[in-house]
Amino acid sequence: MTCPASHWWAVATAVCTVAAGISNEARAAGAAYQVDTAEVSEVGSCKVESWISSAANHDFIASVSPACVVDMFRPVEVSAQFSRTRSDGEWGTSMTPKVKTNIVPTAIGSWGFAISAIASYDLLTKENTAVLVNIPATLRVSNVVRINLNAGWELDRTTNRNYFTYGAGFDWRTPDNVWTLTGEMFGQLGTAEERGTVEPRFQLGLRYRPVDEFNIDLIYGRNLTGERANWITLATVFRFKAMEE
Repeated sequence: MTCPASHWWAVATAVCTVAAGISNEARAAGAAYQVDTAEVSEVGSCKVESWISSAANHDFIASVSPACVVDMFRPVEVSAQFSRTRSDGEWGTSMTPKVKTNIVPTAIGSWGFAISAIASYDLLTKENTAVLVNIPATLRVSNVVRINLNAGWELDRTTNRNYFTYGAGFDWRTPDNVWTLTGEMFGQLGTAEERGTVEPRFQLGLRYRPVDEFNIDLIYGRNLTGERANWITLATVFRFKAMEE
């Protein structure tokens, strides 16, 4: 399905307006699951991801991320994540726009590849805090098992340091797609003042998807922001199709 440019502008404006309305209660570096896939949905597919994460040390993350796939001579997923965090008692608010497109389609028994570009902005200081380029790779082992690998580069502009970013994960779902088990390890390599910043990070989650348009996830995480704490995350995804004029 291909939508007129004027319609996509209206959809994008509406999505960003909704997200901005709740951005003061939302933040994170990526989606609830950090290891990305190489897959991009068909043009016209939209979703709103949201999640709340709480750590044993009282750190906190709340995020919302609306996204739509638009036709830019090829399917391109455009999203904007609005987040709010508490770390060591201090609150922050950020916006993280992202664009992603598939380069090699995924298929059972062969690897697919995509590329994404991400930027992060501090909405309180009005500063660009980070830029990231990521290459997700996905191998569909079968109709119910998928392996994902990520490799990328990040410039942390708050410390003016470069990092190599990585990730590895799997999805294993039931044949009816109602339950999915997801595990992942991710992180960044480079020079950092805090040891936890460059230590691996982990998540293990269970997804319940009673209908195609909605799912809810319960996720255990470790060291999600480099603070060496245990985390619990509750996440939801709502999916819908943009209507043609």
